[in-house]
Order: sequence, then structure tokens, then C-alpha cells
Amino acid sequence: MNAPTLKVDLALVHYPVSNKHREIIGSAVTNLDLHDMARAGRTFGVDNLFVVTPFDDQRQLVDEILAHWSSGHGGRVNPDRKEALSIIRLTADLAGVYEAATGKWGERPMVLATCARCQGDGVHSYESVRERIFAGRPILLLFGTAWGLAPEVMQAVDGFLPPICGQMEYNHLSVRSAASIILDRLLGKR
Repeated sequence: MNAPTLKVDLALVHYPVSNKHREIIGSAVTNLDLHDMARAGRTFGVDNLFVVTPFDDQRQLVDEILAHWSSGHGGRVNPDRKEALSIIRLTADLAGVYEAATGKWGERPMVLATCARCQGDGVHSYESVRERIFAGRPILLLFGTAWGLAPEVMQAVDGFLPPICGQMEYNHLSVRSAASIILDRLLGKR
């Protein structure tokens, strides 16, 4: 049985994001986020995971990690990891992500931000987004690092996904955990 072609991309945004003081910062790329989000993305049929950072040292780090797992020793001993990381695309800014996704799909994707606090206007249910995906419409999901996407990013999106909430007031999941839960809700078999 062939899996459906899904027009879903993720963007892991390292700039512009906010710190706990709500200042605009650039956050560091982490090896764990790259591996875990790529593995989740590949599992659920995501086309690309865009890693967004304008910082040369961070871009070099991503390139080194990807080289190790694609053409280096890591890729030879762990082909599953090589396959997962093959969906990663490095971009300097969100404009590059929007351009790449629009060019690839032939139309601008619906851009949805994830947020631990978003509620009210502009929040799209997981069910409605899932229906849109399985109707063949392109979707781009933005995941912020640090303390979340900068206000300028949030103001420019088409909407938001509901926050992931447990039974407790504490709500500070890692981005890779949130991505896995969201991908299961949107793309998992039912």
C-alpha cells in the first residue's frame, strides 16, 4: 500500500525567537532537536524540515552534523538515521523557507505557528488542519526554539495550532516532544 503524498513541511526556527524576558534573540541549534525532529518528520511523511538560522557558526554546525550522517561514518553504520536527516534543509531566514515551500508546491502553503499559549482567534483545530492536509493542501508548521517564536513571526502567520496541554499547569515541552505530538495528531493513522 502506497502512503499518500502529504504536502507538509516543518520549520525549526532559531531566529527570530524570544528569551524568557521576551527579548528577541537567536538560539543555538542542538543535535538532539535535529535528529529527533527529522526522525519524527520522516516517520509521519513530512517532506522537509527547514532549520532556520542566520548565524554562520550554527549553519556550519548543522552542515557538519548532516555530513557525518549523510556521507560520513554515521550514514554508513546507521542508514535509518541517514534517511531521516535527508529531509533537513538549512535556510538563513523564514523568507527562504516561504520561497522554497511555495516553489515546491506551486502555491503558498498555509503557515501555522505552534505556541504553548495561543488561544482564541486564529487558532485552527487539529481536525480542520488534518482535513486540509489530507485534501492535498500544503501546510508549513513553524516551531520556535528558546521561549517561542518572536512576535513579528506570530503576526505574519495564517494561524496557530492549539497548545498541547496536560492535566497540570506546567507547560514547557521541548520542541522535539511538541513536534512529535503535533505530527501524530495531524498525520498519525487513526
